[in-house]
Amino acid sequence: MAVRRRIRDALFLFPALLDRLGIADREKAGEAFDLALPVMVTGALRVLLRVADFLMVGIALGDAAIAGLELGFQYYFIGFGLSLAVSSGTISVVSRLQGADRPDRADLAVKQSLWLALAISLPLTAVAWVYAEPLVGLLTGDEAAIRYGATYLSIVMLSMAPRFWSMVASRALAGSADTRTPMYVRLTTLPTNVALNAALIFGLGAAPELGIAGAAIGTAAANTLAAAVFFVLLVSGRYAVTLEFSGRQLDLGLVREILRVGVPLSGMRLLQTFGRFPFLFILGQLGVGAVAAYAIGRRVILLALMPAWGYSTAASTLVGQYVGSGDDENAAAYGWQTLRIALATQLIIAVALVVAARPVAAAFGTDEIDLTVQFIRVFGLAVAGFSISRTMRGSLRGAGDTRWPLYGTILGTYVVRLPIASLALPAGFAVTVLGVSVPFGAGMGYTAVFVAIVADFYVKAAVNTGRFRSGKWREVARASGVGAGADD
Repeated sequence: MAVRRRIRDALFLFPALLDRLGIADREKAGEAFDLALPVMVTGALRVLLRVADFLMVGIALGDAAIAGLELGFQYYFIGFGLSLAVSSGTISVVSRLQGADRPDRADLAVKQSLWLALAISLPLTAVAWVYAEPLVGLLTGDEAAIRYGATYLSIVMLSMAPRFWSMVASRALAGSADTRTPMYVRLTTLPTNVALNAALIFGLGAAPELGIAGAAIGTAAANTLAAAVFFVLLVSGRYAVTLEFSGRQLDLGLVREILRVGVPLSGMRLLQTFGRFPFLFILGQLGVGAVAAYAIGRRVILLALMPAWGYSTAASTLVGQYVGSGDDENAAAYGWQTLRIALATQLIIAVALVVAARPVAAAFGTDEIDLTVQFIRVFGLAVAGFSISRTMRGSLRGAGDTRWPLYGTILGTYVVRLPIASLALPAGFAVTVLGVSVPFGAGMGYTAVFVAIVADFYVKAAVNTGRFRSGKWREVARASGVGAGADD
């Protein structure tokens, strides 16, 4: 206990240092840091798990398997994007209801989220099981990559419903300012995931050597375990929110508010995911090695991007609770202070990863070390943009204003990233659409790809920051009817 307290005290020297340097307010940034830290720990473990997956698959099976894993993951992200609709709506509604001192309504909101999660996730699982191979085949013509990607996708999607519920439960607790309980759950389940993956990929001990199927089985098993733990915790009645199966089962007003908040964010995530499909297609035209290098670079730099998940959650909770209590001034102040400490945290990590890019890339066993290093460094340049975009999105989400992040995604992905990236294709490259040959490409190669990645992040950052600065999110929060004085 004493050791944990000393570690905690040492960590909290960081917001104190930022205050001394005049970068952030110690009290407000410290409160955001306190809420964000457990989510950052959880996120770090999750990112390290994904990095470990790619590392082990790369060592065991090579670049084609890394590419297949990345391609299969894109369809998993469709389910992840839809889960964002429910989980983001949950944290926004729960935080505002808790701020308005209405815990019974907050509990009922959690129940609505569970039913929504099941209704969305189960059909996705069925589609992925039946059509895994043709889905992956849309993104690449490489037979080995298709085989690896389809194997991974069909198995990992079996755990979509449990993963969906875990996200809802975690966000419900976070909306009640409890970010530690989800961290403790992940501290148990994520190491289990790594151990299972290692055993099943390589056939360690008595475990069979299953290759990429082993990575999928380990992840699916860990997702199911996490969901079971969250379920037991929330039905126990000992936490800030409770899952009650008795009493009222459906509240259309809460369902509408959860979806009103969550659908734009889900649309944003789905647009990002669908936008990644043509982007990966472009990379695939440059070779399977390009897809593998991109996948590794993206996973590595997620270690720097990951703190934004924690700060985004903290911003949603703090802004939502102050908006719910009618204190718009403090809601705005916490949004800006959370952004300041988020930027400071992520830029430090990004610099370290960029400096260590070459030995990190070499560890994955890829044949494209130089290209992987370039991708890591390019993603490093985009970290500040991601930090601003994600943290400001969290602040807007806390107030229930989620349309502008969606607009930023449309602008960044479809107006900026994809048109610029298409210039990487060889001059004269064309795609036939409805019998009409549409020309793409200018032969710019990786230069266009790198510019597209960086520009996308900073466009989204500009849109989200501009919206929060405008203050119009206050009107959206008041109009929602969730918060202080709202009727049932």
